Amino acid sequence: MEQLPDRIIFVGGGYIAFEFGHIAARAGAAVTILHQGARPLEHFDPDLVAKLLERTRALGIDVRTGTKVEGIGGHPGHFNVITSMDSSSSKVFEAELVVHAAGRAAELDDLDLPTAGVEFDPRGVTVNRHLQSVSNPAVYAAGDAANSGGLPETPFADYEGSVVARNILEGNQHTADYLGMASVVYSIPALGAVGLTEEEAHAKGLNFIVNQADTSGWYSARRVAEPASMYKVLIEKGSGRILGAHLLGPEADEFSNIFALAIRADVRADALKETLFVYPTQASNIASML
Repeated sequence: MEQLPDRIIFVGGGYIAFEFGHIAARAGAAVTILHQGARPLEHFDPDLVAKLLERTRALGIDVRTGTKVEGIGGHPGHFNVITSMDSSSSKVFEAELVVHAAGRAAELDDLDLPTAGVEFDPRGVTVNRHLQSVSNPAVYAAGDAANSGGLPETPFADYEGSVVARNILEGNQHTADYLGMASVVYSIPALGAVGLTEEEAHAKGLNFIVNQADTSGWYSARRVAEPASMYKVLIEKGSGRILGAHLLGPEADEFSNIFALAIRADVRADALKETLFVYPTQASNIASML
């Protein structure tokens, strides 16, 4: 039976590094995550990321931030990863396997877009709200190929593809609506984000309150012995509109779906709070969160 290498390095501190890193560590591998930025999982709430980072390091995963990978040497089965922490220090990490987890780029090079007059940048084709090229109206783009504002994930690519198809057939009658975008990191426990972060809500000039708590003592976390569990919900003052929800803990993925529906369907906090959810599901905790 195949077994994992003893030492695995993940380059980049995003979804892939944390998801596969948690699996590999639990399977017995010594895991190192090298991230160039100041903190990993940069699109998620920083307080919840900090809690997940504690849980990750307690598992034995070595997470290094502010660490830039300068090169990889060696040979299959014995790699040397050369890094720099600042202008004067460097360090070499050794591993049997190195995994590229630093994001992906749209496969646009073979399309010769300049010849067609299609504007693009490293994030994809520059599109308008109909996902149509701003420089060549005969071209549309979706998913990883479009610099659209959507997240680089499968559900958003599917959604954008349907918007593009309808606009081609019906003549730009539809726009991409990312209200209540949800995303989950399938670490253990899972980390979910729905809608706006605090930083984004402040940038929009919104007036809101933040409900947050550590829920590691709640039954939903204790019954599976999960010490890293917390939430943060943003609610607009006056209207009761739910602006964002950030979740760490068991079943954070399905929990995120409920908040995504609430935000997208404009279910206000009071109405969601009064919903009689089945107990002891995660959703039954919502009344205590709003």
